[in-house]
Amino acid sequence: MAAHGSKKVIYAALAGNTLISITKFVAASITGSSAMLSEGIHSLVDTGNQGLLLYGMRKSARPADKKHPFGYGAELYFWAFVVALLIFAVGAGLSIYEGISKVLEPHPVSDPTINFVVLGAALCFEGWAWFVALNEFRTTKGKMGWIEAVSQSKDPTVFTVLFEDSAAMLGLIVAAIGIAISHFFHIPWMDGAASIVIGIILACTAFLLAYETKGLLIGEAASDEMELEIRSIVSAHPAVTMVNELRTLHRGPSEILVTLSLDFENSMPVSKLEAVIADLEDHIRDRFPPIRRLFIEAQSHKDHLDIAKQMDEQA
Repeated sequence: MAAHGSKKVIYAALAGNTLISITKFVAASITGSSAMLSEGIHSLVDTGNQGLLLYGMRKSARPADKKHPFGYGAELYFWAFVVALLIFAVGAGLSIYEGISKVLEPHPVSDPTINFVVLGAALCFEGWAWFVALNEFRTTKGKMGWIEAVSQSKDPTVFTVLFEDSAAMLGLIVAAIGIAISHFFHIPWMDGAASIVIGIILACTAFLLAYETKGLLIGEAASDEMELEIRSIVSAHPAVTMVNELRTLHRGPSEILVTLSLDFENSMPVSKLEAVIADLEDHIRDRFPPIRRLFIEAQSHKDHLDIAKQMDEQA
C-alpha cells in the first residue's frame, strides 16, 4: 500500500477519535457512567496511537546512514508494536479497573440521554473511519481471505486502524447496552460490567495487533508470488545455470531486501559476469520497485551445498 493511502486512513481515524474522546469525557463527567468513561479512555488511547503511527511513518522514511546502512524502514513496525502495548496497558487496563470499581460500588447513572446521543454520534464517526480503513485494506487484499490478508500484510498502519475501529464500534454497542440495562432495569452494576467487557475487547485487539506486528519486527519474507517471479527472471537468463538460494526481507511496507546466490556459466569472463549481474539487477528492480537493496553472489552450486552443510552441522 502506498504511503499516502496509509496516511489517509490514519488522519481519518485521528480526526474522528479526537472529537469523540472529548464528547465522551464530557458525557461521562455529567452522567457518571463508568462505561462512557471507559469509552473516553479508549478513544483517547486511539488518538495517541494514531499520532504514534504517523511519527513511526515519518521516522521510517529517513535515509540510510553509516549507523543504519539498511535504513530505518523497520521503525514503523516498532511503533506499531508500541501501539499494541498501549492498547493493552492503558486502554484495557484502565477500562477493566474502572469497571471492577463500579461493580463493587455501583451507583445509578443519571439521565442517560446525553450518553446515547454521544454514543450515536461516536458510532457515526467510528463507522466513517472504519469504512475508510476497510476500503484501503481491500485495495491490497486482492483474492485473499480477510484473515490471510492481515497475516500477509506488511503495512501495519492500515490493519491497526482497522482493528482499532472495529474494537471501537463493538465497544460502543456494549456501552449502549450496559447503560440501557443499568438505567431502565435499575441494575447499576451493569454499567461497570459493560466497562469490563470493553476492556476485554481492547485486550483481545491488543493481542492480535501484537501478534501480527511481532512477526514484522522479527522479519518477514516477501510474498511467495514475488519470490517465484524473481526466480523466474533469474532462471530465464542464459548465463545462469542454477539459483542456489533466494532470501527476501521486508524492512518496511515498501522496502525489501533481496539476496541471491547464483551459479553462472563457468567459462564466462569476469567482465561479462559483471554485465550479467547488472542486467539481472535492472530487470528485478524494474519489475519490483520496492526492492531497495539487492545483492547477487556468484557461487558454484557445489560450494553452496558444502557451506550449507557446514552451517547445519554448526547449528
